[in-house]
Amino acid sequence: MKPKALLLAPGAGGDRTHHTLVAIAEALAPMPVTRMDFPYRQAGRRAPDRAPVLLEAVRTEAAATVSEARCRPGSLALGGRSMGGRICSMAVADGLKAAALVLLSYPLHPPGKPEKLRIEHFERIEVPCLFISGTKDQFAMPEELERHSAAIAGPVTHVWIDGQGHDPRNRDDLIATTVRQWLRG
Repeated sequence: MKPKALLLAPGAGGDRTHHTLVAIAEALAPMPVTRMDFPYRQAGRRAPDRAPVLLEAVRTEAAATVSEARCRPGSLALGGRSMGGRICSMAVADGLKAAALVLLSYPLHPPGKPEKLRIEHFERIEVPCLFISGTKDQFAMPEELERHSAAIAGPVTHVWIDGQGHDPRNRDDLIATTVRQWLRG
């Protein structure tokens, strides 16, 4: 099913105004796009809440987005940057209905700690997934992410931004165009 709306969540250190999330929302117009903030950001805190709180926030925002866009739950695409994308992927793996996942700079593991993988939910993801990452992202090098994302049951697409790290600079147009083409393809 082609997505009718998109929910985007920010990384741990960002908020809904992150330049890449804004660029994607603008590129997808007139498709409804919700850019959310997590509860800790809404409360003015810097440290992320625990996963259950973050997951509940995604489920709540997904329900609101579906209602506002007047679409079925299974026609909503979800995703975001880094932690935001990871939490969305966990929510979908746990049963949140979705059409697709858009995962920007997926944090496969903390920098320098490849043994602390964040993939236990991958095998429960059955929707199409788009991963967009820099080739020098210390949270997930290309060969690592490709190897581990093979556990995802749904179709997986990887797009690599050459020479970029975890927060690609001056590449928002490329990222937004890629997301638009993939979601409409």
